[in-house]
Amino acid sequence: MKSIFKLFVITLLWSSLMSPVNQAEAQTDAVDPENLLVLELTTGTVKIQMLPEKAPKHVERIKKLTKEDFYDNVVFHRVIDGFMAQTGDPTGTGRGGSEYPDVQAEFNDVNFGRGTVGMARTQDPDSANSQFFICFDDCSFLNGQYTVWGQVTEGMEYVDSLARGEPPENPDRIVEAKLASESKAQ
Repeated sequence: MKSIFKLFVITLLWSSLMSPVNQAEAQTDAVDPENLLVLELTTGTVKIQMLPEKAPKHVERIKKLTKEDFYDNVVFHRVIDGFMAQTGDPTGTGRGGSEYPDVQAEFNDVNFGRGTVGMARTQDPDSANSQFFICFDDCSFLNGQYTVWGQVTEGMEYVDSLARGEPPENPDRIVEAKLASESKAQ
């Protein structure tokens, strides 16, 4: 009986020591490179897991614009401490967008928490186009009002270090946006 108990304790200890490594490996294995957006910012690299099961039309738009190099060299034009960092406007004014029609809202059950990525829009819920924002902190007051399409999985510290302002005096930029499944060198 003591042998079984010792074996149980050793197994439990071993699994608790190994679980962070196994969890990290499982998360890496679970990442779909087709739905992983990699943003090379002036502050560092940020990875965003896109959520096509929650917002398929929004993810499709982000992918389309990314493949067209639309986001390359675009500034973060609105960065509000304790709230969010907004980008995706090629004019840098907060009023621009892509040449494509606006996307209808896809409100979902994903909470706007730290690192959540949502689509910016005007007062019209169906006016999302190319601009998006990343939450610095809990923004659950946005739940059901804006579409969540992604979650930062790596590099949130680089989002945290973006220059603040509306607009920032010296705004940081997306140097390059790409899907993990594709290389701009191709």
